[in-house]
Amino acid sequence: MTRLSVLSPPPRRPIRELPDELVSQIAAGEVVERPASVVRELVDNALDAGATQITVRLQAGGVRLIGVEDNGCGILRSELPNALKRHATSKITSLADLESVGTMGFRGEALAAICSIAEVSLLTRVDSPDELHGWLLDGRSGELQPTARAPGTTVEVRELFFATPARRKFLKTDATELGHCIEAVRRHALARPDVGFAIWHDGKLVAQWRAAPGGGMDALRQRLADVLGEDFVQQAVALDWPVDAPDDGDGQPQRLRVWGFAGVPDAARSRADWQFAYVNGRYVRDKVITHAARSAYEDVLHGHRQPVYALFVSLDPARVDVNVHPTKIEVRFRDSREVHQGVHRAVEAALAVPRSGAAVETPAVPVAPAWTPPARQAPFSFAPREAEVGHRVSDVGALWAYGSGGVSTDSVRTALEVAPEKTAVRAEPVAALAQPLPEGDWPLGRAIAQLQGVYILAENAHGLVVVDMHAAHERIVYERLKQQLDDQQVSSQPLLIPATFAATPDEVATAESCAEVLATLGLEVTALSPKTLAVRAVPTTLAQGDPVELARSVLAELGQHEASTVVQRARNELLATMACHGAVRANRRLTLDEMNALLRQMEVTERSDQCNHGRPTWRQMGMRELDALFLRGR
Repeated sequence: MTRLSVLSPPPRRPIRELPDELVSQIAAGEVVERPASVVRELVDNALDAGATQITVRLQAGGVRLIGVEDNGCGILRSELPNALKRHATSKITSLADLESVGTMGFRGEALAAICSIAEVSLLTRVDSPDELHGWLLDGRSGELQPTARAPGTTVEVRELFFATPARRKFLKTDATELGHCIEAVRRHALARPDVGFAIWHDGKLVAQWRAAPGGGMDALRQRLADVLGEDFVQQAVALDWPVDAPDDGDGQPQRLRVWGFAGVPDAARSRADWQFAYVNGRYVRDKVITHAARSAYEDVLHGHRQPVYALFVSLDPARVDVNVHPTKIEVRFRDSREVHQGVHRAVEAALAVPRSGAAVETPAVPVAPAWTPPARQAPFSFAPREAEVGHRVSDVGALWAYGSGGVSTDSVRTALEVAPEKTAVRAEPVAALAQPLPEGDWPLGRAIAQLQGVYILAENAHGLVVVDMHAAHERIVYERLKQQLDDQQVSSQPLLIPATFAATPDEVATAESCAEVLATLGLEVTALSPKTLAVRAVPTTLAQGDPVELARSVLAELGQHEASTVVQRARNELLATMACHGAVRANRRLTLDEMNALLRQMEVTERSDQCNHGRPTWRQMGMRELDALFLRGR
């Protein structure tokens, strides 16, 4: 018979203070993950020193050697011995400084942590007539000796992880580590177009970005073209959005600015590898900014495609905490709602401008309208009142009125045919949209023919324009529905038997705290017990769906994001469904006047470059492309 051994408790160990070397190695494990981590920290210091040219030299992907040279202010000889000590820095001196960090580096632990796991030497010289030469500091021995150098600093890190060989085994191939190092420098280069960067690997120049002349958006545009390619700039729209943020209680409004470039929906990628977000010049991976940017694309980019962008957020350093992650790649905002709102509005406004004007002239930087605090969402509706069910409305010009620059009410004739079971929108012939065409060149040109009842062919100054008429008209109807139905209310249909389901504590809390928002969406969800919720009413348009799944999805959205975002998304999805049924169908013959009217409406309708499902509505074929098809000029 086998005897079961009983595990005895481990012997008690005394609490003792760790040696400084072990403490430094633990800190290095948090700060230094791979060679790219060292590159990032050293480039941070170079930028803080006011460098205008930074050169990174690597060997074996940065494992054998990482050298970062700059032409910054240098370090005084008397301060050199402190440079490699733990928590020694010139960036902060008090808690107040820590709460309003304005520099890239500030912790004072990077050099000391690196020195504990690698061989470090520091060569520096300040730009002063009293300094005739530079000084070389050996990080291992602490020996200090004079040497020749121009003003600036060079930090060399050799044999990374030599003191911790187990960690060295987790590194990837030299090519992989080199790629991470280049990516780290590239992120800095995008934020600082005024600084030149060069990367050398095993004696060969692998990347170089010269300082962009001038400044502002032009310099940023040039740097983006140099780093990400000219195609990125050609397929992106510029944005610059100053926002007056809410008062912080001291009577002085804070300032929030969002600028940069957002890629058009056609430039979306399968991966989120071209999404660059910066807060006060620091590259970050922040969920607030990522969600705000992605939500701005919801109306023009559907599915799993990922937008591309380079966004820069500037705000008071006291309103953002950069000291929440050892690698300083995550931040925490004092008011994340204002940041989310600013980023969302900035990107959305830039994407709303129709790009059809680019078919004739070079796209200009869109001027963002002045930001105003969002008014409380007015009720809206997607279904007729009970008295209107089954009736036919033959003239709803107000629904289609576009404004002084659009189609007049008298020229618009359409119909809404409502079946007793559900609401449907059916558009009458778009000839009603026709209007006298103004003189001059139109971005989308003049219609010349219709192809297979699906596409409109138009001629403009650049060549041939092909338009998907259903997709284009769908967007026009959709945008007008959004504009005209903002002041109505979602109709709600009570359920004969409430649908109950087991809910989590978070779902119950969200249902109780957001009851008013749920009512705005046409949902009535009440708590039957601390663990059970009941769906008593759903939107009339979604009456045939699963009420439990609908309630769960809405509660999940409300629990993660601000209520206004959820309301806007639900409204847009329902209106998109109505617009799809109301748009002109394929295989429908249009006259030239009808086709031209559709083109003119596209030129003045927001987001008209994509339909409600994210597909493009038009394409330009230039004369060069057409000539190439027929081998002209060869």
